[in-house]
Amino acid sequence: MSSAAHSRTTVPKPGLGMRPVSILRRVSAEIPAAAATTVVVTRDATTADPQDLALIESTRRALDAGIAAAVAGARLGDVSAAIGAVAAEGGYRVSTEFGGHGLGRTMHEDPHVPNLGRPGRGMVLRPGTTLALEPWWGRGTERLVVDGDGWTLRSADGSRTAHSEHTVAITEDGPRVLTAG
Repeated sequence: MSSAAHSRTTVPKPGLGMRPVSILRRVSAEIPAAAATTVVVTRDATTADPQDLALIESTRRALDAGIAAAVAGARLGDVSAAIGAVAAEGGYRVSTEFGGHGLGRTMHEDPHVPNLGRPGRGMVLRPGTTLALEPWWGRGTERLVVDGDGWTLRSADGSRTAHSEHTVAITEDGPRVLTAG
Protein backbone atom coordinates (compact mmCIF):
# COMPACT_ATOMS: atom_id res chain seq x y z
CA MET A 1 0.00 0.00 0.00
CA SER A 2 1.02 3.61 -0.23
CA SER A 3 -0.10 7.01 0.93
CA ALA A 4 -2.36 7.50 -2.14
CA ALA A 5 -6.00 7.79 -1.08
CA HIS A 6 -7.39 8.59 -4.51
CA SER A 7 -5.44 7.80 -7.64
CA ARG A 8 -5.56 6.46 -11.14
CA THR A 9 -5.43 2.67 -11.35
CA THR A 10 -1.93 1.38 -10.72
CA VAL A 11 -0.47 -2.03 -11.48
CA PRO A 12 2.09 -3.41 -9.03
CA LYS A 13 5.59 -3.99 -10.33
CA PRO A 14 7.72 -6.95 -9.22
CA GLY A 15 9.87 -6.16 -6.23
CA LEU A 16 7.76 -3.34 -4.79
CA GLY A 17 5.88 -5.30 -2.13
CA MET A 18 2.33 -4.13 -1.45
CA ARG A 19 0.73 -1.47 -3.64
CA PRO A 20 -2.78 0.02 -3.75
CA VAL A 21 -4.99 -0.74 -6.70
CA SER A 22 -8.13 1.33 -7.17
CA ILE A 23 -10.77 -0.62 -9.02
CA LEU A 24 -13.34 1.54 -10.77
CA ARG A 25 -16.83 0.67 -11.96
CA ARG A 26 -18.55 3.15 -14.22
CA VAL A 27 -22.22 4.09 -14.26
CA SER A 28 -21.71 5.64 -17.69
CA ALA A 29 -18.80 6.05 -20.08
CA GLU A 30 -17.94 9.42 -18.53
CA ILE A 31 -18.40 8.94 -14.80
CA PRO A 32 -16.41 6.53 -12.62
CA ALA A 33 -18.62 5.88 -9.64
CA ALA A 34 -17.11 3.13 -7.51
CA ALA A 35 -13.68 2.42 -6.12
CA ALA A 36 -12.02 0.13 -3.63
CA THR A 37 -8.55 -0.24 -2.22
CA THR A 38 -7.07 -3.70 -2.16
CA VAL A 39 -3.70 -5.09 -1.17
CA VAL A 40 -1.72 -6.79 -3.90
CA VAL A 41 0.99 -9.02 -2.47
CA THR A 42 3.90 -9.44 -4.88
CA ARG A 43 6.57 -12.11 -4.86
CA ASP A 44 8.69 -10.03 -2.46
CA ALA A 45 5.98 -9.90 0.21
CA THR A 46 4.33 -12.97 1.66
CA THR A 47 1.62 -11.37 3.79
CA ALA A 48 -0.26 -8.13 4.08
CA ASP A 49 0.17 -5.91 7.14
CA PRO A 50 -2.80 -6.56 9.49
CA GLN A 51 -3.06 -2.80 10.14
CA ASP A 52 -3.44 -2.18 6.40
CA LEU A 53 -6.16 -4.82 6.19
CA ALA A 54 -7.97 -3.29 9.19
CA LEU A 55 -7.76 0.15 7.57
CA ILE A 56 -9.26 -1.13 4.32
CA GLU A 57 -11.97 -3.08 6.16
CA SER A 58 -12.92 0.03 8.15
CA THR A 59 -13.65 1.99 4.95
CA ARG A 60 -15.76 -0.91 3.67
CA ARG A 61 -17.75 -1.06 6.93
CA ALA A 62 -18.16 2.72 6.84
CA LEU A 63 -19.45 2.50 3.28
CA ASP A 64 -22.03 -0.08 4.37
CA ALA A 65 -23.06 2.15 7.30
CA GLY A 66 -23.40 5.18 5.03
CA ILE A 67 -25.49 3.23 2.54
CA ALA A 68 -27.79 1.96 5.31
CA ALA A 69 -28.33 5.55 6.48
CA ALA A 70 -29.07 6.88 2.97
CA VAL A 71 -32.85 6.54 3.09
CA ALA A 72 -35.57 8.89 1.88
CA GLY A 73 -36.39 11.42 4.59
CA ALA A 74 -33.02 11.10 6.33
CA ARG A 75 -30.59 13.99 6.28
CA LEU A 76 -27.16 14.18 4.72
CA GLY A 77 -25.68 14.54 8.22
CA ASP A 78 -27.14 11.13 9.12
CA VAL A 79 -25.11 9.53 6.32
CA SER A 80 -21.96 11.45 7.24
CA ALA A 81 -22.35 10.60 10.93
CA ALA A 82 -22.77 6.89 10.15
CA ILE A 83 -19.56 6.92 8.10
CA GLY A 84 -17.65 8.94 10.69
CA ALA A 85 -18.71 6.67 13.55
CA VAL A 86 -16.88 3.76 11.91
CA ALA A 87 -13.74 5.87 11.49
CA ALA A 88 -13.88 6.92 15.14
CA GLU A 89 -14.41 3.32 16.23
CA GLY A 90 -11.13 2.40 14.50
CA GLY A 91 -9.29 5.44 15.83
CA TYR A 92 -8.85 6.96 12.35
CA ARG A 93 -8.77 10.70 11.75
CA VAL A 94 -10.96 11.94 8.90
CA SER A 95 -10.31 14.73 6.40
CA THR A 96 -13.28 17.06 6.22
CA GLU A 97 -11.93 18.66 3.05
CA PHE A 98 -12.60 15.62 0.86
CA GLY A 99 -15.47 13.12 0.83
CA GLY A 100 -18.32 11.92 -1.31
CA HIS A 101 -20.42 13.99 -3.68
CA GLY A 102 -23.50 14.22 -5.80
CA LEU A 103 -23.54 12.72 -9.29
CA GLY A 104 -25.38 13.92 -12.34
CA ARG A 105 -24.17 15.10 -15.71
CA THR A 106 -20.68 15.55 -14.26
CA MET A 107 -18.72 13.45 -11.80
CA HIS A 108 -18.39 15.83 -8.85
CA GLU A 109 -21.59 17.76 -8.18
CA ASP A 110 -23.23 19.15 -5.07
CA PRO A 111 -23.86 18.14 -2.44
CA HIS A 112 -20.50 17.48 -0.80
CA VAL A 113 -20.86 14.37 1.41
CA PRO A 114 -18.42 14.72 4.33
CA ASN A 115 -17.11 11.62 6.07
CA LEU A 116 -17.96 13.24 9.42
CA GLY A 117 -21.27 14.77 10.34
CA ARG A 118 -23.98 15.38 12.86
CA PRO A 119 -27.23 13.42 12.67
CA GLY A 120 -30.32 15.44 11.81
CA ARG A 121 -28.36 18.13 9.93
CA GLY A 122 -28.06 19.00 6.26
CA MET A 123 -30.31 18.51 3.28
CA VAL A 124 -33.18 16.04 3.37
CA LEU A 125 -32.56 13.02 1.14
CA ARG A 126 -35.33 12.68 -1.43
CA PRO A 127 -36.07 9.88 -3.89
CA GLY A 128 -34.11 10.47 -7.08
CA THR A 129 -31.04 11.89 -5.33
CA THR A 130 -27.82 10.14 -6.39
CA LEU A 131 -24.76 10.24 -4.15
CA ALA A 132 -21.24 8.84 -4.38
CA LEU A 133 -20.33 7.80 -0.83
CA GLU A 134 -16.54 7.77 -0.36
CA PRO A 135 -15.18 6.85 3.06
CA TRP A 136 -11.41 7.38 3.06
CA TRP A 137 -8.87 7.90 5.76
CA GLY A 138 -5.41 6.85 6.76
CA ARG A 139 -3.32 5.47 9.56
CA GLY A 140 -1.78 8.88 10.32
CA THR A 141 -2.78 12.46 9.65
CA GLU A 142 -6.19 13.49 8.35
CA ARG A 143 -4.49 16.00 6.02
CA LEU A 144 -4.51 15.08 2.34
CA VAL A 145 -2.47 16.72 -0.41
CA VAL A 146 -3.08 16.73 -4.16
CA ASP A 147 -0.26 15.49 -6.43
CA GLY A 148 0.90 17.45 -9.46
CA ASP A 149 -1.46 15.46 -11.72
CA GLY A 150 -4.38 17.28 -10.07
CA TRP A 151 -6.13 14.00 -9.24
CA THR A 152 -4.09 11.81 -6.91
CA LEU A 153 -4.61 12.49 -3.20
CA ARG A 154 -2.01 11.41 -0.64
CA SER A 155 -1.73 11.62 3.10
CA ALA A 156 0.40 14.63 3.99
CA ASP A 157 2.60 12.53 6.29
CA GLY A 158 3.03 9.58 3.91
CA SER A 159 0.93 7.22 6.05
CA ARG A 160 -1.10 4.43 4.47
CA THR A 161 -4.63 5.27 3.29
CA ALA A 162 -7.72 3.40 2.09
CA HIS A 163 -10.78 4.38 0.08
CA SER A 164 -14.09 2.67 -0.69
CA GLU A 165 -16.86 4.09 -2.88
CA HIS A 166 -20.28 3.25 -4.24
CA THR A 167 -22.91 5.30 -6.01
CA VAL A 168 -26.27 5.15 -4.26
CA ALA A 169 -29.69 6.23 -5.50
CA ILE A 170 -32.19 7.29 -2.86
CA THR A 171 -35.50 5.54 -3.58
CA GLU A 172 -38.81 5.23 -1.76
CA ASP A 173 -37.90 1.58 -1.12
CA GLY A 174 -34.51 2.36 0.43
CA PRO A 175 -31.02 2.96 -0.89
CA ARG A 176 -30.16 1.32 -4.20
CA VAL A 177 -26.47 0.72 -4.87
CA LEU A 178 -25.96 1.42 -8.57
CA THR A 179 -22.38 0.15 -8.68
CA ALA A 180 -22.71 -3.20 -6.89
CA GLY A 181 -21.41 -6.35 -8.55
